[in-house]
Amino acid sequence: MEALHRTSFLLGVPLLLLLLLLSVAATLADAKVHYHDFVVQATKVKRLCTTHNTITVNGQYPGPTLEVNDGDSLVVNVVNRARYNVTIHWHGIRQLRSGWADGPEFVTQCPIRPGGSYTYRFTIQGQEGTLWWHAHSSWLRATVYGALVIRPKEGASYPFAKPKRETPILLGEWWDANPIDVVREATRTGAAPNVSDAYTINGQPGDLYNCSSKDTVIVPIDSGETHLLRVINSALNQELFFAVANHRFTVVGADASYLKPFTTSVIMLGPGQTTDVLISGDQPPARYYMAARPYQSAQGAPFDNTTTTAILEYKSAPCPAKGISSKPVMPALPAFNDTATATAFTRSLRSPKKVDVPTVIDESLFFTVGLGLFNCPKNFHRSRCQGPNGTRFTASMNNFSFVFPSTFSILQAHKQGVPGVFTTDFPANPPVQFDYTGNVSRSLWQPVPATKVYKLKFGSRVQLVLQGTNIQTAENHPIHIHGYDFYILATGFGNFNSQTDTAKFNLVDPPMRNTVGVPVNGWAVIRFVADNPGAWLMHCHLDVHITWGLAMVFLVENGVGELQSLQPPPADLPPC
Repeated sequence: MEALHRTSFLLGVPLLLLLLLLSVAATLADAKVHYHDFVVQATKVKRLCTTHNTITVNGQYPGPTLEVNDGDSLVVNVVNRARYNVTIHWHGIRQLRSGWADGPEFVTQCPIRPGGSYTYRFTIQGQEGTLWWHAHSSWLRATVYGALVIRPKEGASYPFAKPKRETPILLGEWWDANPIDVVREATRTGAAPNVSDAYTINGQPGDLYNCSSKDTVIVPIDSGETHLLRVINSALNQELFFAVANHRFTVVGADASYLKPFTTSVIMLGPGQTTDVLISGDQPPARYYMAARPYQSAQGAPFDNTTTTAILEYKSAPCPAKGISSKPVMPALPAFNDTATATAFTRSLRSPKKVDVPTVIDESLFFTVGLGLFNCPKNFHRSRCQGPNGTRFTASMNNFSFVFPSTFSILQAHKQGVPGVFTTDFPANPPVQFDYTGNVSRSLWQPVPATKVYKLKFGSRVQLVLQGTNIQTAENHPIHIHGYDFYILATGFGNFNSQTDTAKFNLVDPPMRNTVGVPVNGWAVIRFVADNPGAWLMHCHLDVHITWGLAMVFLVENGVGELQSLQPPPADLPPC
């Protein structure tokens, strides 16, 4: 009898193994590979009464929406038929072990030169919600961007009732000029770049701008139905408030992470951030404006103070009488400088349930983030020093203004052992401690230009305090880390105080994001586990600030074995 029992048990082992293999095979069978071709090219685009040769993907502005399920893979062949170098970044995608596909120019790859091509290959792993893709070379992302929608795995569902409709809402920024010329002129003069001429919703400025009304975007809704709006701030340099007249939002996700649902009449997004909101058709059938306008935290700095609109239109809305135009209802939007509303919104975000926040910390980091001014170099004509009092604008983290390499990417240099491209001595703390948000001594306004990275061992548990400074102009900085999501434990105003502010940490259900707004003259604390080897750019997502050097790179080492190591570089990685 005992022998019979042993035989049955041994027969059961291969059976269990077979069932496990069948389960894995079924999961893999559900996952799909999506192939896309992106042709980057100049396209005639008319906005604000003027036609420009605008850089687009596949002739579309904004570019194509990519739709996948969690677990799927994307293979995107990018062909550059424009006259500028280009790369594409898949904003918020973890890129686990596939850092060669992340996209920032001269960080993970050299650019795709005019006439060249590169195929980005990566798998979405454990992510659901709204992300986006955009150019990561100079200011091309002003027009080269699109939505990336990740639905649950086949057979799985949203953690909320399935909406009747879904619509990506891409908030953008438009210059009545070539954006590359705008940033090149600013780089030449050392002054702040010209501000944009319009904001856009899905590429259209809307009714409040010249020559724009006939193309205003219309978003349909039916009485009684629920609509999921996937809102993306793809503007280059501006945080934005967004609202729909007479309607409230139920916020359910941000940066492809679900949230504990809450209701609000307005949301605020920094560039790079996404927010998923449900809206119900619970108002009298009519036409209602959805609108976005700036949240401007930098006192005295010039900004585009216009408002972009689209129209939420009930299908059963009565047609206006012939010859009478029916103006949609306009939402009440916060004042441009309404930091209280921006703060109340961001502090309402919570994960749906208790999360596993790292509590034992291996790397406790403190980085200052802010602007600065370079004194005019002796060999520069004064026309090249048109910043305040004959200086040149700059920006820095921990007093180092990041200089992107120009001949080799950091990741390639790291893997091939090429010297002289970067150094590994980015400081864990500010080289000089000072009253960060007070009246800062002029001796601290000039950072040091350098290409420095901070090395992290695989599996390190990291706490990072991001401290805004009051140098030149204090403002809200949307800080994005490539290759990682992180928990936002707390934000606050003034100087971070480790003795008192740690009591404010949310270690139960903090939100998970890939881009955190560091409040104007304030701080934010984040935590993550360095479980993704590679070279990962961290930068302010106001592109004017990354142009000035508000960036650094985390170099995360390989762990043990293949599953904790960066994959080899692809054969078609663009040459340097």
